[in-house]
Amino acid sequence: MANTIEVSGLRKRYGDVHAVDGVTFEVGEGEFFGILGPNGAGKTTTLEIIEGLREADGGEISVLGARPWPRNPRLLPRIGVQLQASSFFERLTAREQLRTFGSLYGVPARRADAMLETVGLDDKADVRVEKLSGGQAQRLSIACALVHDPELVFLDEPTAALDPQARRNLWDLLRGINTGGRTIVLTTHYMDEAEILCDRVAIMDAGRMLRLGPPAVLVRGLDAPARISVPSGVLPAEDARRLPGADTAADDGVSLTISTREPSAVVAAMAAKDALDGVQIHGATLEDVFLHVTGREYRA
Repeated sequence: MANTIEVSGLRKRYGDVHAVDGVTFEVGEGEFFGILGPNGAGKTTTLEIIEGLREADGGEISVLGARPWPRNPRLLPRIGVQLQASSFFERLTAREQLRTFGSLYGVPARRADAMLETVGLDDKADVRVEKLSGGQAQRLSIACALVHDPELVFLDEPTAALDPQARRNLWDLLRGINTGGRTIVLTTHYMDEAEILCDRVAIMDAGRMLRLGPPAVLVRGLDAPARISVPSGVLPAEDARRLPGADTAADDGVSLTISTREPSAVVAAMAAKDALDGVQIHGATLEDVFLHVTGREYRA
């Protein structure tokens, strides 16, 4: 597989702050690639350098076989960019906004109108952009990034302002775009989103890349215990701690949760005690990996 993006030793500094500190990775053609990290990790700066919006202090970058900086006019029609915060032309309707963006790339009006339906805004076509809700404005921003059918799409926290239903609908849209052969690079704070959508993810913190790989591989590499839970009262916590294979057991008054690296042994012992009513078994997730490598302290 050819690489759509190649980044080597990328650096960007603001005074004493190393926003990006020696980041290296590649994104294959047709890959859905995620960049994860806490606030201030360097995700957006990395993305903006690759997009050609910022100049790097050091390192090598190739996007679709070209250098993005200085701004490369031949590269721009081949990429689509949705920023964290988007500004629209004032006093235009959603249809006029999208047609205006499309016209910059020679996109016919009918194709721009079709994109409104694709992102679920066809019923808001004649609504001025300042009257759109936050989620609707976010979808319009994504439509503007996709209207010219780019080969490579950058999405910076695209579902941040969306409700759960809108998020799921957007996931379906992004899957369809990716299945059609487009490369997508995404930043997100939603671990479930990255786990479901991305072929590979990179976890960043303090400007450095800490983990890189397919979500399932990163989760398996964590070697975290499984968590088995039943409603409180199904089994006393003291009895749960004595079950074969149980590491710990705690009851918070709502659920009894057992931590174990031998879930089959624990479940078998619980079955023998007729204590499987309402049982739930949870393995490690990408969120566990994220917290393990970046820590649990609050980030402003």
